[in-house]
Amino acid sequence: MKIIRVKNYEEASQKALEVMLETVKKGNAVLGLATGSTPLRLYELMREDHKKNKTSYCDIRTYNLDEYYGLPITHEQSYYYFMWHNLFNQLDIKKENIHVPRGEGDINESCQLYNQMLDQDVRDIQLLGLGSNGHIGFNEPGTDFNSVTHHVALKKSTIEDNAQLFFNGNIDAVPKSAITMGIKNVMDAKKILLIATGERKADAVKAMIEGEITTDLPASILQKHNDVTVIVDQGAASKLSV
Repeated sequence: MKIIRVKNYEEASQKALEVMLETVKKGNAVLGLATGSTPLRLYELMREDHKKNKTSYCDIRTYNLDEYYGLPITHEQSYYYFMWHNLFNQLDIKKENIHVPRGEGDINESCQLYNQMLDQDVRDIQLLGLGSNGHIGFNEPGTDFNSVTHHVALKKSTIEDNAQLFFNGNIDAVPKSAITMGIKNVMDAKKILLIATGERKADAVKAMIEGEITTDLPASILQKHNDVTVIVDQGAASKLSV
């Protein structure tokens, strides 16, 4: 792993932009994207760069990690809505090149379709956040490292985190399951970029980088990938040994 230490969330987002644009500017690239609070500033910077520097996304294809199950794409907390309003609607990306797992209808069919697309369109870079329990995507502790896109019941800690961040503290409003790329799908990406900020992520960061590789902490499998960049601020890096 390449570990990049920065002072704070703003610096982490700026550094992540540099890494992301290296791939985008190659043209015809495939981006794996994430949702949640972690990439919000990065997406804002990508929009600003597109407006200022005319970086083109016309030939870019994107695949998102996950989607809540049971929310229509028009719901303001669906990840499709999140991506459209925080990034895509201000880029020159083609709508047909945007892919987010389908969170409605036959869940098994949705998983199978997404796996087929991922197999045919290898991501040049996969953006990740890090859950406080070590999850990546919605791959909660205990997820098999060979897993592919699947339907998952969300852990209590994840539901509580998302309720606080996105649902005004209302746990009952948070969907209890999701569709997510599996860990094998994540590992299939050519490059992985993970951002972790804040002391709340410090235990997970330490275990991911310095701990044993175990399904109890899904992100630990990233130790086996040959091209991983981890960007951590002072809080997230506070428990690292070095």
